[in-house]
Amino acid sequence: MLDAIKVIILGIVEGITEWLPVSSTGHLILVGNVLQPNLSHAFMEMFNVVIQLGAIMAVVVLYFHKLNPFSPKKTQKQKMLTWQMWIKVFIACIPAGVVGILLNDWLDAIFYKPLPVALMLILYGVLFIIIENRNKGKKPEVRRISELDIRMLLWIGVFQMLALIPGTSRSGATIVGALIIGVSREVAAEFTFFLAIPVMFGASLLKIIKFGLSFTVAEFAYLMLGCIVSFVMSVVAIKFLMNYIKKNDFKVFGYYRIVLGGLIVLTTIFKLIFA
Repeated sequence: MLDAIKVIILGIVEGITEWLPVSSTGHLILVGNVLQPNLSHAFMEMFNVVIQLGAIMAVVVLYFHKLNPFSPKKTQKQKMLTWQMWIKVFIACIPAGVVGILLNDWLDAIFYKPLPVALMLILYGVLFIIIENRNKGKKPEVRRISELDIRMLLWIGVFQMLALIPGTSRSGATIVGALIIGVSREVAAEFTFFLAIPVMFGASLLKIIKFGLSFTVAEFAYLMLGCIVSFVMSVVAIKFLMNYIKKNDFKVFGYYRIVLGGLIVLTTIFKLIFA
């Protein structure tokens, strides 16, 4: 029962932080270190990635019409634009897909720790503040996903690739990359949601293959519970973010990242001194 409560908490953390640019993986590492569920390390490593499937389904449900190129409610031109959008998504996913397949285990082994997470939280927090200050008063050059060209897509894809380092935040990195090249906040956030679908499906599939399908009944139940909670909280987080950025910038998330990263650094130093 206690482990079920811990899994629910982790699902809540994943659902909220996956779409807000504050690093879901970083939060799951930190919260997991505090909660320490009575489950194997291999299972928890897989669990922290695969519960993102619940978060992905929230995007699919909320944006189903926009994502569906077969919708009978769309004109032929709208269907064509939807296919073009999917092509843009897959082009932007190429850098992260290639590097993820080749270096995912190596990156996890080096960076899947509190201190690297803290440093990446702080770094991208500072970037958010700098970029928003630079863009203040400027009109974005790109207001629709259809206006993104190949150069822009690959630029955003490179930033998504950088998010393979825990603590960076996949949504945070891609949004930062998009803002730098003049994409509006709404388009940056929405395109980030769509990019997550193939990337997170791929990452989840790799983790499940690596873990194997030898789940115990309890492990499978915990995984499903985490996905369901993640789905519900993701719906709330996505709606909140899209409403928030209509009138506000991303600087508040930058300040949050810096404060959280600083606290983690201090905690890590404290543990080293008094260990």
